[in-house]
Amino acid sequence: MRHKNSGRKLSRTPAHRKALLQNLAKALLIHGKIRTTEIKAKELRRVVEPLVTLAKRNDLHARRQAYRLLNDHALVKQLFDTIGPEYAGVPGGYTRILKLAVPRKGDNAPMAIIELTKDVTEKSASKEQQPNNTTEASSNSSEAASRQNESNAE
Repeated sequence: MRHKNSGRKLSRTPAHRKALLQNLAKALLIHGKIRTTEIKAKELRRVVEPLVTLAKRNDLHARRQAYRLLNDHALVKQLFDTIGPEYAGVPGGYTRILKLAVPRKGDNAPMAIIELTKDVTEKSASKEQQPNNTTEASSNSSEAASRQNESNAE
């Protein structure tokens, strides 16, 4: 009997299952959205949502607990600096699972997309790129204008 045995085995050894869920959690936090099987998505939700709760707490112990799972200082920094503050007033439900209509081709496994409910990763990436792009664009246009003035002067 499986009384009080929570979680799915996913046909893997405990070490393989832990590594799989850590890698899926890293991918979800980096990209904001990943495509996987429904069962893995449902199990991944049990890993990622406590990480976001840790990020909302934002203290040293919480950072160390998150690093223990993610093993990446840059990702922990992104989690605590961008993703955690976005969910400050939200009491839970940080992920969304969307079931896809078409199953996987090889084994007909039901597929799903798991994503963060707020699109934090793209906002932070676009904020970082916008100032650089505007300064590059203005410097490129000024260089082009100076070249054109030089060619007109000749």
